[in-house]
Amino acid sequence: MPLNRDQVLHEAMRLVDEDGLDALTLRVLATRLGVQAPTLYWHVKNKAALLDGLADAIVSEAIAAVRAPAAGGDGREWLLGALGQLRAAMLRHRDGARIVAGARHSMRRGDFSEQAMATLVDHGIDLRHARLLVLAGERYTVGWVLEEQSPAPEAPDLDVDALRARFPVVTRAITEYFTGGRTADDLYRDVARLVLQLPDET
Repeated sequence: MPLNRDQVLHEAMRLVDEDGLDALTLRVLATRLGVQAPTLYWHVKNKAALLDGLADAIVSEAIAAVRAPAAGGDGREWLLGALGQLRAAMLRHRDGARIVAGARHSMRRGDFSEQAMATLVDHGIDLRHARLLVLAGERYTVGWVLEEQSPAPEAPDLDVDALRARFPVVTRAITEYFTGGRTADDLYRDVARLVLQLPDET
């Protein structure tokens, strides 16, 4: 069966999920597909186009999972849910946020932004404010996941008591926030609510 673009992107995503984005080269991908590297240029003109295709695939997962907006609801609440799906889609793939952040010509990123802004405008938010909310929400979410997916450094030998003495307010705030079973997912959503100018749920 002749090689097609979907097969190229599927295998590229498998490679990234297994070995990370830094392992993705057209030469390695061609070897995995059992073809010569020049064959790939029929389907992706260069590595940047390949990354755009991977970003399209990730954002497509998010778009497919976004619920239809409720009539008369708060468009910002809908946007919060949509951003949560974007975060989840990036987290499903190793280096997902790096892929999306680096995609300069991803049409599906454009589709996500278009749907988000249109929904906010349909819910009574003026276009300028809608654009700023979507831009802030998307960049916050991609940046948040970039940090989540960054390799964890080796844990240093820390003096906890010294840290508490040096950063008393910070340590108290962290302890109080996570008391009662709050998770990293809750933290993402609570900060996102601030970004989107939504009232605190607590």
